[in-house]
Amino acid sequence: MTKKRHWFFDSHKYQVRTGIVPEYADGHVIKTHSHPWHQLVYASNGVMTVRTPEGAWVVPTNRGVWVPARIRHSILMSGPVSLRTLYIVPRLSKSLPDKCHVIGITPLLRELILRIVELSELNVRVPSHAHLVSVLMDHLHVMQSDAIHLPLPRDRRAKRIAMLLQERPSDGRSLIELAKIAGASKRTLERLFKFETGLGFGKWRQQLRLGHAMRLLAAGEAVTSVALEVGYDSTSAFISAFRMTFGKTPGNYFRASAA
Repeated sequence: MTKKRHWFFDSHKYQVRTGIVPEYADGHVIKTHSHPWHQLVYASNGVMTVRTPEGAWVVPTNRGVWVPARIRHSILMSGPVSLRTLYIVPRLSKSLPDKCHVIGITPLLRELILRIVELSELNVRVPSHAHLVSVLMDHLHVMQSDAIHLPLPRDRRAKRIAMLLQERPSDGRSLIELAKIAGASKRTLERLFKFETGLGFGKWRQQLRLGHAMRLLAAGEAVTSVALEVGYDSTSAFISAFRMTFGKTPGNYFRASAA
C-alpha cells in the first residue's frame, strides 16, 4: 500500500476533506474502525467488501460506498484496489443517509470526487468551493444502492446458518438439511430470513454466492472455477445468475469496468 498524504481535520474551517490516496493489494484488510465525519469511498479499480454489524456490502469497480459518521466498519480488498475518499462534516446536512449505501458513480460524480481530491479540502466560505459542495450534496441526497448487499439475521438460529454459509458459499445443502443444524424448522428459518433481512432464504443465498464470486473474479480467478467454488452446478447457470443481477456476463462486466 502506498500513502501520498494524510490530513488532520478541522470541522470549523472545512466541510469536505480528503484523506490518504492509497493503492491496496489484493487481500488487504482495513480493520474495524469508525470516523467522526461521514465518509464516501470510491473504488476506481478492484472490489471492496464493506462489513458492519448489520451486514456486508460488495462494492464493484467504479462504485462508491457511503459510510455514515461513527458507523463501525471494515473493508476487504479483492484485486488491486485504488481508493479515493471524501470526508464530509455531519452538520452540512441532517438529511444524509444514516445507513451504509453502495452507489453507482456517474461520470460527473467521478470527476467531482477527483477534483475535490486535488483540492484536498472544501471551505464553503470560498465561492468556488461552495459550488462544489452544493453539487456534491445534490448527488448524495439522491444516492441509490447499486451492489450486492448481504444483511445478517439477528436470531441465533438463522445467524448460525448465515455464518456457516459465509464460510462455505459452495455448501449445497438444502434449507431442510441446514435446519437440523440450526435447531429450527425449515418454515421458521424461512420466516426469520425474510423478516430480519428482507430477503427470502434463496435470494439471500444467491446474494452471498454472487458477492463471493465478485471478489474471486476481481482477484483474477477464472469464471469456471469461480462458478464451482461458489456452489453453482454449471458455468452457464452461474453466468446466467450473474447477468440477471449485474446486466452483463462476468467477462463483459470486468472488461467494461477496466475501460
